[in-house]
Amino acid sequence: MTTWKTVPLAQASRLLNHGPTVLVTSVTGAQRNVMAAAWSMPVEFTPPRVAVVIDKTTLTRELVRTGGAFGLCIPGAALADLTYAVGSVSGRDGDKFQRFGIEAAPGPVLGVPVIEAGCCAWLECRLIPEPHTEEAYDTCFGEVVSAAADARIFAAGRWDFRTDNQSLHTLHHLGTGTFAVAGGPVQARAC
Repeated sequence: MTTWKTVPLAQASRLLNHGPTVLVTSVTGAQRNVMAAAWSMPVEFTPPRVAVVIDKTTLTRELVRTGGAFGLCIPGAALADLTYAVGSVSGRDGDKFQRFGIEAAPGPVLGVPVIEAGCCAWLECRLIPEPHTEEAYDTCFGEVVSAAADARIFAAGRWDFRTDNQSLHTLHHLGTGTFAVAGGPVQARAC
């Protein structure tokens, strides 16, 4: 029984607004890649737009530029080792999906690889060409065209971090292979 549900685009920014580490996926023709990125964020609500930092010298950046699209897959705590691994080796040395046994399906709109096993959500994004920004910086902008989340941790537009779904709690990179895990939400009260 699948627990994955489509996320309305009006709620897509909520998948990233708490700053999780993401797996950036890309594809051009038969060549695909996946890398970890610690810096991604929503930048607009309607239509939903995101920004992610992808070094200009990487294979991922080349595939994103050529293919005009990228995926942002949000790994759960169970994927900490894999997240560190795909962020530590180059896709120029071979297909990381094969190397690390990562299963991915083509996204429903743009066909970029989306990873569900061990992830809690994904966003499929169309690259927004920004020639000056792309030349000067490592930041890429995208319009979210589809999104989905595992309903065990994200439902009705909200994250639900509980003890029974800890393997899906999002990762937050602290540097040198160390991650913090989201959890323990605090509900604010009106003052």
